[in-house]
Amino acid sequence: MRTRPPILAVLVLLAVLAGCSSGPASGQSSSSRAATPTAGTTTPGTTPPASVTGWLQYHGNGQRTGNVAGLPAAGRLSVAWSARLGGAVYGQPLVIGTTVVAATETDDVIYGLDLATGAVRWHTSVGTAASTSQQPCGNISPLGITSTGVYDPDNGLAYFVAQSGARRHVLVGLDPATGSVRVRQDVPSPDHQPFYDQQRGALALDGGYVDVVFGGHYGDCGPYVGSVVGMPASGHGPIVSYLVPTSQQGGIWASGGPTVGPNGTIYVSVGNGASSQIRYDGSNSVTALTPSLHRTDIFAPANWRTLSANDLDLGSMSPALLSDGQILQVGKDGTGYLLSAAHLGGVGGQVASGRVCAAFGGAAVSGTIVYVPCLFGGLAAVDTAGNRVRVRWRGPADGSGSPVAGGGAVWVAGPGSGVLYELDPATGAVRQHIKVAGTLPHFVSPSLAGQLLLIGTTTGVTAVSGA
Repeated sequence: MRTRPPILAVLVLLAVLAGCSSGPASGQSSSSRAATPTAGTTTPGTTPPASVTGWLQYHGNGQRTGNVAGLPAAGRLSVAWSARLGGAVYGQPLVIGTTVVAATETDDVIYGLDLATGAVRWHTSVGTAASTSQQPCGNISPLGITSTGVYDPDNGLAYFVAQSGARRHVLVGLDPATGSVRVRQDVPSPDHQPFYDQQRGALALDGGYVDVVFGGHYGDCGPYVGSVVGMPASGHGPIVSYLVPTSQQGGIWASGGPTVGPNGTIYVSVGNGASSQIRYDGSNSVTALTPSLHRTDIFAPANWRTLSANDLDLGSMSPALLSDGQILQVGKDGTGYLLSAAHLGGVGGQVASGRVCAAFGGAAVSGTIVYVPCLFGGLAAVDTAGNRVRVRWRGPADGSGSPVAGGGAVWVAGPGSGVLYELDPATGAVRQHIKVAGTLPHFVSPSLAGQLLLIGTTTGVTAVSGA
């Protein structure tokens, strides 16, 4: 987003909370150490969950549904434990077996925590976080690991991307049982501007590659261009990439990262490009890529140029992929676009559209209902049945985090209030709520594991029992 006087009053808040930028689309492929951690404080009588459901990547799977089947109904909510890790946890904690793996902004430290108690099993520093003075602009300091990692069941490694100093981004693959680093590679910047690139979107796994997306820092400073980089999960082999075909910006920055379809197609949302562009430049789009990162399809709203001129980009939410083969995409201007995943439709080629909300983060999907993270007025339950876009209900006003669903409930947190809500999926009514922190990171989204819910905070990870 741009640093200029807003056109509407609402844009002030959009700019403050967006934390990053977005833009165009199209392109081409071509030692354990940390500050002393504080062990989790456990509520007396806490016992391990009866069953453990793995949470291996953002919203639980490559399609980013955020919906877990088979979980028990929620019981009375209480804080099971809270682990202070010396830094903010922006990404979703991963749950791999009985280990919670969480990455922090401070000193790029990754922690392995005991799922039942929050006790630290191991901690490993994988980079050097960038201070404010080492960033061209931004609103995260120190800047270490911001995105949600991904676990590869084929090789047993968990992957994260760390900021390392002012100009490097490093992919690490580590053993979640010990924290030992098995893969380490620098991630190149396809725009050749690593100082101005920020890595916020969750990592994805597709065809033996870990897909890494780049946008700009908060403030949209510098000559960055959005991109996707495919890093070989093995640590060996060719690196592929896609660079948005715009002259500037076009960040791929939504916290949910790429959405991977059942056939391996990668869908990314792209934000605003150059406002002076006359011909369409791939910005403000949903872009479809092959596993080797060749573009195969694209959608953009007919008013893409206006969106770029007013910093109302489409790329603030990751694409929500439905089981019927459609995609719901909602951006900053509040319009929801229903698309065919098989044929995105080009400029103005949506199946349907309707007003939803200014959306930031990642959505959850249940059947034809998409739970959309709204910056204002609470999350929106959007019904796409009958090829229409209709808001069925809105959640609590301060619940602007990215929702997940499981155990017969929808779960959403308020970044400003530090409150976690359990909502009725049919009506949006608040069943329970619990204070989990003073404040929470931007675009916060919980992870579900058995009867525990885990959420990153500005100081570490908190586990809520009864979820």
